Amino acid sequence: MNVNLYGCQGKWLMVDLGMTFGMNEYPGVDLVFADLDFIEGERENLLGIVLTHAHEDHIGAVPYFAQELNVPIYATPFTARLVAAKLEEAGILGDVELIVIDHLDPFQIGPFGIRYVPLAHSIAEGNALLIDTPFGRIFHTGDWKLDDEPQVGTPATQAELTEIGKGGVLALVCDSTNVFNPEASGSEGEVYRGLLEEVKKHRGRRVLVTTFASNVARLQTLGEIARKTNRKLCVAGRSLDRIIETGQASGYLKKLPELVDIETAMDLPRGEVLIVATGGQGESRAALSRISEGNHPIKLEKGDVVLFSSRQIPGNEIPIGRIQNRLSDAGIVIVTDRQSMIHVSGHPGRPELVALYGWLKPEILLPVHGEIRHMREQARLGLESGIPHAVFQKNGDLVRLAPGRPGKFGEVHSGRLILDGDIIAPADGESMVMRRRIALNGVVSVAADRRGHVQVAAIGLPLDEDYPKFVEEAQRDVADALGRAKKSDREVRVEAARLAARRAATRWSGKKPQVQVMLLED
Repeated sequence: MNVNLYGCQGKWLMVDLGMTFGMNEYPGVDLVFADLDFIEGERENLLGIVLTHAHEDHIGAVPYFAQELNVPIYATPFTARLVAAKLEEAGILGDVELIVIDHLDPFQIGPFGIRYVPLAHSIAEGNALLIDTPFGRIFHTGDWKLDDEPQVGTPATQAELTEIGKGGVLALVCDSTNVFNPEASGSEGEVYRGLLEEVKKHRGRRVLVTTFASNVARLQTLGEIARKTNRKLCVAGRSLDRIIETGQASGYLKKLPELVDIETAMDLPRGEVLIVATGGQGESRAALSRISEGNHPIKLEKGDVVLFSSRQIPGNEIPIGRIQNRLSDAGIVIVTDRQSMIHVSGHPGRPELVALYGWLKPEILLPVHGEIRHMREQARLGLESGIPHAVFQKNGDLVRLAPGRPGKFGEVHSGRLILDGDIIAPADGESMVMRRRIALNGVVSVAADRRGHVQVAAIGLPLDEDYPKFVEEAQRDVADALGRAKKSDREVRVEAARLAARRAATRWSGKKPQVQVMLLED
């Protein structure tokens, strides 16, 4: 959910505008955004948004806030095409200024001089930003890794990064995700060889590979493997179709073999097709989940193989496990990156971090992109590696880089927003709090008129067989409570009815439900 702000001479630059996906703590919610309250208050001083790369946690919120922020958005061609598609889908493409930076030439946004620096990552056109200011230069890594065989794109070399360091780097704002990994993340070239070996093992079997749709290098690898193993390539998932189309329009995936449709793939001998499908993170509506349930045109049979060529994102263990259990129950062979070299991370391990420190020689390290434990550990690693200053920051912290001693000097409002239906609302708002309570304890509705007639209904209480008896007793209790409070004002009567219904529910079920009371007295 990356949103970074740099301030200089009273003006602000935003780097990335991402989102994350709803989790169990937000029932009924698909998308979660950073609360932009602070920069919305500084809107007249916000000069632009620069996007590092096209992963959803870096661009996903653009169509929801671009009109309101009303500033130019800068991106390289592949990222710009995906953003444009999002803006077009939202019906606002003509209302947003999207500036494509095609040849990585430097450009100026107020006091900020910007240059894209290509770095390897698990998507095409992953970039760092070199941000030049009157007070010094910032190297903002975005998501990155080192890769001698990147398969797609040409990352900056050690010599080029060392040259940047010689020019002086005030601060390195750096990805912390894999700081606890003692080994380098590995290369896409290694994955190519690992996947090729794995697919070759399963002659005569249908092989399905699930991977992140945005990993253009992995798609190119799978196309080459299909060719070398004499298999036809089939893709399943709208996001894969979109990435292939965007990648080819941006000059990538030019050697991808001609794809076959699903119907053709199912008619081929099992050992002559290689399927790429979305859903490796357990997404219930993605292709792999539906395939595992038998609700998809792609059918897998006993002995077929599913290769999970992606890492298991923390928090997705349960839905991924459900899919893998269904596949295993059907006799399908599962292979993960723990068993075979079929995936590498797009983020740097400790050796890569230390190497970058040595090339850039920053004065200050600001760890970002990770949980608190990751950022704390990278701050420690940076100091241990000879960086003079490391600044740990949390969401909402204001950090001074220059002039003077670097460090936190204030805080601004930060938090989360949710897309709830068609409405963007506070993540901790009353509606979400109430929904969590209802999910845990159910709800009881009470209606009573001035003649003493009471109706009680409940949803979500574990009272299947005892429900009629509960309703009878609850109605009697509410009627008695209203009788005792009949000379009181309306608020007192409502509260008396609420408490009576809730106590009856607790006696019968042990739950403390939310209670809604309607007094029909007119």
